[in-house]
Amino acid sequence: MLALLALASALRAADSNRLWRIVHEDCEPTQQRLGQPGKCQLVDLSDHYAVLKDLNGDSHFLLLPTDRITGIESPALLAPGAHNYWQAAWQARHFVKEHAGAAVGRDLIGLSINSARRRSQDQLHIHMDCVEPRLRAALVAHEAQIGTQWSGRPLRLAGHDYFVLKIKAADLDAIDPFRLLERRLPDPARQMADQVLSVVGAQFSDGAPGFYVLDSPAGEHGATSDVVLDRSCSVAKATTPSGQQ
Repeated sequence: MLALLALASALRAADSNRLWRIVHEDCEPTQQRLGQPGKCQLVDLSDHYAVLKDLNGDSHFLLLPTDRITGIESPALLAPGAHNYWQAAWQARHFVKEHAGAAVGRDLIGLSINSARRRSQDQLHIHMDCVEPRLRAALVAHEAQIGTQWSGRPLRLAGHDYFVLKIKAADLDAIDPFRLLERRLPDPARQMADQVLSVVGAQFSDGAPGFYVLDSPAGEHGATSDVVLDRSCSVAKATTPSGQQ
């Protein structure tokens, strides 16, 4: 059994550049030569990102930089003038909506990036899909407890621990969650690698559009993108959204 686990780990490590090769060797050059995104759904050369369909899940997509950026721990994400990949992912949410098989309002969409230890690929990728129904329900139930600054202690939401804040804004154009996370951590250069960072669209009780930003540090009750998002998009099939996008 240990030998099988070691083999599986070695295979994952050997293929940890698969996403980078798809974007760098296929999607980006095909877009440059032919004006087509190749294996990707979209390549934005000016904003340095691509959108790729994840085959595991009908409505699951990935937002990837076309630049070489390993993951959440990369200093390039916090450098002056860094691209806001979260805003790009939010703009690309229409891919999720088109493949969900049901109406999807803003409050049913989630974005998430895994920690360094939880990911299988060494190219930054933001997961995009419907939010997990229990997590969405927990956020709605705790709305009054969640402020515009990071919670002082983690909240237990749908079985996992999250530091949470909320933002009242229609989009993320002026807000970069990587920078919000940097300000929460005492030692970001060391600690960023151990965080699972997520953004969930919201329609707050006062009618304002916005977002919940969630950080789940590594630990016994830490989350992953797989528990933040729902690849079956059951929340959309079971919910009648407010209609706000």
